[in-house]
Amino acid sequence: MSENVDIESDEKILKTGASAQYVEKRSKFIAQIVPVSSEQDALAEIDRIKKQYYDARHNCYAYVVYDEKGEAISRSSDDGEPSGTAGKPMLEILTGNKINNILVVVTRYFGGTLLGTGGLVRAYSTSVKDALAKCELSAISEGQKLKLRIDYTGLAQVQNLMRKMNVLELESAYENDVNLVLISPIDVVDKFKKELAELFSGRDVTEELDKVRYGISGQEIFVL
Repeated sequence: MSENVDIESDEKILKTGASAQYVEKRSKFIAQIVPVSSEQDALAEIDRIKKQYYDARHNCYAYVVYDEKGEAISRSSDDGEPSGTAGKPMLEILTGNKINNILVVVTRYFGGTLLGTGGLVRAYSTSVKDALAKCELSAISEGQKLKLRIDYTGLAQVQNLMRKMNVLELESAYENDVNLVLISPIDVVDKFKKELAELFSGRDVTEELDKVRYGISGQEIFVL
């Protein structure tokens, strides 16, 4: 897990996924955690994993994603296990740790011995926790969207300043001038704008757009 993100802190999104295996009385539980950007994406990944493990007795899942309004959608499935022994405890781990844009599928190969309700909850929960411990999470941050219009000669210096202040590029258009849409962390936006003005001899090259919440999952920036 990423060292700079505390799993007990505020809301997070999954940045990189992982997998883990857990064995209980010869039953094998394979947990796969995957970053997803929408409910449609989550359902497609569930279908892919079910096809991969077509011979398994159960492919239980839980996911949390944002809808178009930036509100969280959560779903889970026991996939034939006794009600409340698989999907629900898996989902509670995700929501309890405030993790979004995340799918977990736990595949179970039956080992011939019944585990009972408590044993199933423990096995599914443990496999998810073991996989989650290998994942990298990204904190959801407050930011300011900015629009920049600059000439090509200043582009390299702007990009260096962006790296220095962790300002992210959302959109770019390279025409007669360079047009950029950026997200600046809210606590550095004034300093970023000031240094840009100094870089361009006092000329204000930024236009403030919306204040947003954002995070990074994989190579994608999510604006919430």
